[in-house]
Amino acid sequence: MRKHAQAFKSVDHDHACCVNDALQNAEHLCGQKGARLTGLRRRVLELVWESHRPVGAYDILEALMKEQRAAPPTVYRALEFLQEQGLVHRLASLNAFVGCVDPQTPHTGQFLICGMCREAAEILDENVTTMLRETALRAGFDVRRQTVEITGTCNRCGQRSGNKEIHP
Repeated sequence: MRKHAQAFKSVDHDHACCVNDALQNAEHLCGQKGARLTGLRRRVLELVWESHRPVGAYDILEALMKEQRAAPPTVYRALEFLQEQGLVHRLASLNAFVGCVDPQTPHTGQFLICGMCREAAEILDENVTTMLRETALRAGFDVRRQTVEITGTCNRCGQRSGNKEIHP
């Protein structure tokens, strides 16, 4: 079983460290693969990691345009590259992107998405991956890519709204 990411970071965690780690991992992994992490690709990755909330391509474009000329195809190509390298995941239900917590290890995507604050947490559970793959095989289906998106309420939002059914 892989390490689990800390779902829904505490308010006081060092987010700058998350961003820095993601960028260092990206440089290292791209270097190993012989892939070019250009300045633009690096900046797009940095923008994805600015928060733990999924970010859309047009939000990234808007931020980039404050710094340099950019067009939608440029952002989409950068995001495609980052996905191919395993550095970001696309959340289809939100049409948005989040940084990958474990880009060194090929894995399927499993995400908890808070419907209130829109924060997303990647979870890495081999049992879920195996169960879904085996169920698909029994149905005669060959899985090529697997992303599970679960929408609900994170503990912080549940506590703020007074929902007593949310447990730590």
